[in-house]
Amino acid sequence: MVDFASVKGKVVIVTGASKGIGQAIANCYAQHGMKVVCANRNAEQGTKAVETIRNAGGEAVFCQTDCSNSEEIKALVAFAVKHYGRLDGIVNDAGIGMGGTPLHEYSVEDADKIFDLNLKGVFAGMKYAAEAIFKSKAENGFIINVASIAGLMPQRGQSLYTATKFGVVGMTKSAALDYAPYNVTVNAICPGYTETPIFDGTPEQARQFFINDCPSGRMGQPEECAYLALFLASDMARYINGAAIPVDGALSAGAKNVSMWRHPEILE
Repeated sequence: MVDFASVKGKVVIVTGASKGIGQAIANCYAQHGMKVVCANRNAEQGTKAVETIRNAGGEAVFCQTDCSNSEEIKALVAFAVKHYGRLDGIVNDAGIGMGGTPLHEYSVEDADKIFDLNLKGVFAGMKYAAEAIFKSKAENGFIINVASIAGLMPQRGQSLYTATKFGVVGMTKSAALDYAPYNVTVNAICPGYTETPIFDGTPEQARQFFINDCPSGRMGQPEECAYLALFLASDMARYINGAAIPVDGALSAGAKNVSMWRHPEILE
């Protein structure tokens, strides 16, 4: 079936669902008939995210969750199963950015903070969701991790962030091998420079660098990652497993170089 009818009625958890890519995914899922459990730390923002979905005719509930705390993630999954009676999938989106400095200038506390959320939090989400998906006898279960192009190509000043995202990509691939025989897909979305709150307060000079650095000449929109998440949750993507898919305007495709068109008039 070449449409998204297959996702209708599926129960999914989306962490980091109150802003940025997580919110775009939650909205997109609800628009296509999925039952969305929105999770994030800020209760006010989470409640507003659910209200937005409901006002648009979708179905969603909020569960306040600190995704750096594995016990709270365990409780989140239990809440989803208790509320809807099952779980079909999870999108592990919650994370923080931390960069712009050489490795030795990070503190041990910096490392603990980013590893607890970006890596250990994703592990806990995968672990407890996988258990619930199997117990639910989900026909087409799925796990989607929001990684980053930093998990495909290291960048200067991003040592800790890069380590977490390489870890997410690695867990994604290994878990896909574990669960593929049981019809559960595990994939990672790797956004490039995307217009999310992570870039709030970024100086204009830095923003212009990101735009110029991207071959497409612009930053991405959260919805562009959400469309991929919808596809990966659908029956059309059942043979895509263990993939780390960039959504980055060709940023991770390779290094830019000098290129001279022989016939630039084709663009006129």
